[in-house]
Amino acid sequence: MPKALPSWRATLTARNLCQGDVIAYPTEGVWGLGCLPELAQSVAHILRIKRRPWDMGLILVASRFEQVEDYLAGLGDEARRQLEKTWPSAVTYLIPDNGVAPTWIKGRHQRVALRLSAHPVVRSICDHLGGPIVSTSANPTGREAARSALRVRQYFGTDVDQIVHGELGCATGASEIRDLMSGDVLRQGA
Repeated sequence: MPKALPSWRATLTARNLCQGDVIAYPTEGVWGLGCLPELAQSVAHILRIKRRPWDMGLILVASRFEQVEDYLAGLGDEARRQLEKTWPSAVTYLIPDNGVAPTWIKGRHQRVALRLSAHPVVRSICDHLGGPIVSTSANPTGREAARSALRVRQYFGTDVDQIVHGELGCATGASEIRDLMSGDVLRQGA
């Protein structure tokens, strides 16, 4: 079972993120790349090293509802209950954009992708930041997502500022993606 980061490590990682670093970290099923979502240059760096078009959008991951409340403002009670019933988990929801998400996060979409993670490393980082981070699979577009820190280094070398060591969760792939309003599953979870 994956373990949370020691407090000093999570504090250091949070500080590095605030300075614009791009990190690689374990999630429920694959390694992710992350940065602070409000730092456009850091997001652009992730998109560049992944060779991912900006208009596809990116997932934001957090540890607690309080960290994503701004993105959830305006949701109805039923939609909110669905999130509370499902999270924390390896399920990402597409939520109607209420104007909070920057263009470089939502891409060409009118929805923003959010997840509250159950993974202790992700939760440690987000708790020390007090907010969400970008979460996109650690792989160049079209390649298999990294399932080890070694594979992250093979893919990206020194283009990733920090590898946050830890174990993957029990999932065998990327998070499931569901549309909150329609219930449609856009990407099946592994």
